[in-house]
Amino acid sequence: MTHFSTIGLIGHLNNERAVYSIKRLIRFLQQRKKAFVLEAETAALITDASMVSSAQQIMDMEALGQVCDLVIVVGGDGSLLRGARALAKYGVPLLGVNRGRLGFLTDITPEDIEDKVDEVLSGKFKSEQRFLLDMEVKRQGQVIATADALNDVVLHPGQFIHMLQFEISVDGVFVTSQRSDGVIVSTPTGSTAYSLSGGGPILHPALDAIVVVPMNPHTLSSRPIVVAGDSAISIMVGEHNRAEPMVTCDGHSHVDVQTGDEICIRKKPQLLELLHPLDYNFYERCRSKLGWGGHLLKE
Repeated sequence: MTHFSTIGLIGHLNNERAVYSIKRLIRFLQQRKKAFVLEAETAALITDASMVSSAQQIMDMEALGQVCDLVIVVGGDGSLLRGARALAKYGVPLLGVNRGRLGFLTDITPEDIEDKVDEVLSGKFKSEQRFLLDMEVKRQGQVIATADALNDVVLHPGQFIHMLQFEISVDGVFVTSQRSDGVIVSTPTGSTAYSLSGGGPILHPALDAIVVVPMNPHTLSSRPIVVAGDSAISIMVGEHNRAEPMVTCDGHSHVDVQTGDEICIRKKPQLLELLHPLDYNFYERCRSKLGWGGHLLKE
């Protein structure tokens, strides 16, 4: 047995399949006589009043981190990103059940819910740590907005596609100026997401590194760069014509920026703990999700 005594449940808010899987999880936890807590918005989706009433408590996302020693997220990667941003600071581990599309982070399949969750509760799991990014927007030296991201921080032209000008510095050292559609600053976790679509490299999750990926740069010599994980990255927003540039974190938090604004990005001090079944393998996940080739030679 493990130390997991109180388990939090978070579901995708607009996914009937996720609600079905949450109900299966509740039945399983009831059978195992495990105390569980429902995230408030998730509880509102469950029509079975007896299931909701069997929860030890119903509370908002932030409160889960203060009472739970394990949180299970049922949905896609976006649902897990939402949980990670709220719960990383509490040190509570997250386990993902995939009811989305790609599912790089939520690796338990719906048909295996009971078996795989039972293994985790019995201490049979892999644990790994992922880091998040802290983002600040400064205007005339004053912080006007903050946000965090498990996947990426993206500077982009907003609603309309117009080229942006900006300068990038790392640890106070000027690196380059660019004209492009924007730039993606990604963690290893996010390297298989939007960064990959922008031509960035795939980083193994264990790497302590950050990748900076230009989006459709105006010069062919502009390429993604990988910097140390403890780097302080600064992006100075230059002049732009009709663009209304914006910074987006994990596709969720949006901040409008202006000429002269500075976007400061660095690693968040608190790490996220992700749990996986024992058969989890990052390279197998890349093969299955990205369509990589299998073995050519058979024994």
